[in-house]
Amino acid sequence: MSSSPQPTTTAPAAIPTLHQFFGPGGLLSRMHPAYEFRRGQLEMAQAVESALAEKRHLIVEAGTGTGKTLAYLLPAIRSGRRVLISTGTKNLQEQLFYKDVPFLERVLFPSGEGALRVCYMKGRANYLCRQKLYDLAGQPVLSGLEEIEQYRALSEWETRTQTGDRAEVASLPETSALWSRLDARSDKCLGQKCTQWERCFITEMRRRALESDIIIVNHHLFFADLAIKQAAEGAPDAGVLPDCAAVIFDEAHELEDVAGSYFGVTVSNLRFEELARDVEGSLNRHKAMSAGVMAALRALRDRAQLFFAALPPGDGRFAFQNRPEFLEENGDEYIALRQALGRVASELQTLPEKPEEVFAHVRRAEELAVQFSFVLESDDRNTVFWIERRLGRSTGRGSAAEATPGQARGNVFLQATPIEISAILRATLFERLETAVLTSATLAVGGGFNYIRGRLGMEHARELVVASHFNYPEQALLYVPPDLPDPRTPQFAPRAAERIRQLLEITRGRAFCLFTSYALMNDIYNRLLGELEYPMLLQGDAPRSALLEEFRLTPNAVLFATSSFWQGVDVQGEQLGCVIIDRLPFAVPSDPVVAARGHAISAEGGNAFYQYQVPAAVITLKQGFGRLIRSLHDRGLLALLDNRILKKAYGRIFLESLPQYRRTTDLDRVAQFFGAD
Repeated sequence: MSSSPQPTTTAPAAIPTLHQFFGPGGLLSRMHPAYEFRRGQLEMAQAVESALAEKRHLIVEAGTGTGKTLAYLLPAIRSGRRVLISTGTKNLQEQLFYKDVPFLERVLFPSGEGALRVCYMKGRANYLCRQKLYDLAGQPVLSGLEEIEQYRALSEWETRTQTGDRAEVASLPETSALWSRLDARSDKCLGQKCTQWERCFITEMRRRALESDIIIVNHHLFFADLAIKQAAEGAPDAGVLPDCAAVIFDEAHELEDVAGSYFGVTVSNLRFEELARDVEGSLNRHKAMSAGVMAALRALRDRAQLFFAALPPGDGRFAFQNRPEFLEENGDEYIALRQALGRVASELQTLPEKPEEVFAHVRRAEELAVQFSFVLESDDRNTVFWIERRLGRSTGRGSAAEATPGQARGNVFLQATPIEISAILRATLFERLETAVLTSATLAVGGGFNYIRGRLGMEHARELVVASHFNYPEQALLYVPPDLPDPRTPQFAPRAAERIRQLLEITRGRAFCLFTSYALMNDIYNRLLGELEYPMLLQGDAPRSALLEEFRLTPNAVLFATSSFWQGVDVQGEQLGCVIIDRLPFAVPSDPVVAARGHAISAEGGNAFYQYQVPAAVITLKQGFGRLIRSLHDRGLLALLDNRILKKAYGRIFLESLPQYRRTTDLDRVAQFFGAD
C-alpha cells in the first residue's frame, strides 16, 4: 500500500519535538487556553511516533480526556510520510479537519509561512456528478415542485462550488430522491471517458489527496475503497484513496462491523430497479432506446418482482439458512431473473452507435448477475447468508416489524457477510501496511487487547493503555440497583420505569436514558409520560442532530434513545448529569451475523459467550457510559439497571474493564452524591 511516491512534508527538524509541544511550558501550554499537562497524551504521542519510525503496528486505548487527536496528529506530521487517518464518525472527521488541523497550523506556523497539506475525503455518494446534472437539464423526469426547486438550487451551486460536497447545500433534505440520481457513485461512472473527467469533483479530490501529507477519511470510505481495490486486483484506476505508508484508525472499535459489510455482498430489489431506471434514462436522453431494450427492461422488472416476492417471509434481519430448499422450490424464478439480467446486457451490447454510458450499464448488469449467483448458490464456509427487510423509516414510536410479513412495500436485501474478517484484514491490510495505529477510548477488555486483536487479525502489534485524564472516583458514581428483576422478564419494565423516575427526581432530569431496544425505550417513555416534570425527548421524533441540539438548549431535559446515541455524542457541563442504561448491551443472539460468528467459535472448541458476546458488550457499555464525563468539570451519575453485573461470574469482566468509578447499590448514596435530602 506504499508503492506510490510519498509527498515530502515539512522537515521534521523544523517541527517541535513532542516534549517541546506537549510538555509543561511547551507550545501547547502557551497556545491552548484550557491547557493542562496530560502525561497520557505525551505517552501516547511517543508511542505513535515510535510506531511510525520503526514501521510497527500499535494498539492504544486512550481514555476520554487524553487528547488523542493531537497525540497522533503531531507524530504523523513529524514522520515526513503520507499518513491516512480514518475515523468512525463524520463528527470526528470534521473536528480533525476544521478544528484540530487549523489549530496545529496556527501553533506550528505562527508567522503564517508554511501550511499543512491536508485532504478531507468522503464517500463518492457525497459528491455531485456534473455530467448527471447536465444530462438532467430539460428532461421531464423531475417529480413535483420540490424536486424542481432542488434542481435549480443544485444547478446554481454547481457553478460556484469548489468541492461538489452536498454538505454545502444546507437546504437539501437528507432523504432527497433527486440527489441519488445526481451523485458520483462509481457504478454509474464513465471514468476517463466522461466529457467532464477533468472537471470532475472525484478527479479533483484524487488530485488533492495525491498532493496531501495527511488524508482524513472515515471507516466506510476506507473499507469500501480497500474492497474495490481487492476486487480490481491492482487495476491502476481502482478506488479513490492514494497509497500510503501508515493508517491511523480512530474509533477503531467499529472496524470489524464496517469491514465485514464491505467485504460482503448485498443484492436488493432496489439494485434491479435502479439499473432499469438508469438504462431508461440514459437511452431516452440519447434517443437510442430500442424495442428490444424496452422489452428486456420490462422483463427484468417483472422477474425481479416475482423473485423477491417468493423469498421467505420475515421482518428485520434473519438467516437465509434454507437456500438449497428455496432454490429447489423457486429455481424457475431465480433462473428467470438471472436470464433477464443477461438479456438486458445482450440487448445493450447490440445497440448501434451506443452512448458511452451503455458500457457502464452492461458492466453493472454483469456484476449484479455474478453477485446474485454468489448470494444464492455459494457454499463459502466463511460466509453467513441472510435477509434484511426494510419496510419504511421507523419513527421511533413504532417499528417496521409491525408491517404484515410479505408485504410488497419496502425493500428486501439479500446479504452475504464474512463470518471471520480476521484473515481477510490480515492479508489485505496489516501485512501490506508499514504501520497501522488502532486507537479508541474503548478497545481493551479486562485491561488487555486479546479480543480486538483476534477479531481483526492483528498479530504483531505493540500495546498501550493510557489512563484517562479525568478523576473518575470523584467525578462519577456508578449505581446498580440490587433489587430489580432480570431485564429479560416481564416484571422488569414497570419496576425499571419507577426506578428511573426516582433517579431523575434526584438528578433533576439532565439525563440520557439509553436502551438496547426500541420496544423497551417506547415502553418506559410511555410509562413516564406525565409522571415527570422534566421535558422528555424521544429518539425518532426529530433527526438525531436536532434532538441533541434541543437537549443542549432545554434545561433539565431527559432524552430517551437507543444505539445511535451510545457513541459519538458529546454534551459537556451541567446539561448532562446522568446516564441510565437499561441492561448489559449483549448483541441479539438470534441476529444472523452474531449467531454465525458464535457458531464458528464454538465449532473450534471455544466459548462464544466469553470470547465474543461478553467482550463486545463490554466495549459497547464503555461507549455508553462514556457519554457522561467529557471534561474535568463534569460530574454525574451512571446507572446500570441490570444487576447481573453483580450476580453473574461474567460481571467481573465488565467491572474490571470500566474506569474506577465510585460504586454503590444504595439509592440514598445517589441522593447524597447530588446533595439531595
